[in-house]
Amino acid sequence: MNDLHFTRQPDASRYTLHRGDDLVSVLDYRDDGRTVALTRAYTVPTFRGHGYAAEIVERAVDDIERAGDRQVSPVCWYVADWFAAHPARAGILQPR
Repeated sequence: MNDLHFTRQPDASRYTLHRGDDLVSVLDYRDDGRTVALTRAYTVPTFRGHGYAAEIVERAVDDIERAGDRQVSPVCWYVADWFAAHPARAGILQPR
């Protein structure tokens, strides 16, 4: 997945993932200054089945961890499933 371009768009409260010129996946979020609620992962239907949703979630979690000042609330069911499949990343989750 080296040909992918990942961006954080704070004005739109979303992360995007492009393959070349094509938008393949979007991850919407809400940031209250303490917690980033990952609210909706979406992959364009023609690009589904290639792991793009997992890729954008992983890159977003990496981005949030690098900043070091936020926890994650996995509001979206896909994001919650991603964390369940990656328990080593659970340290960034907001305690319930």
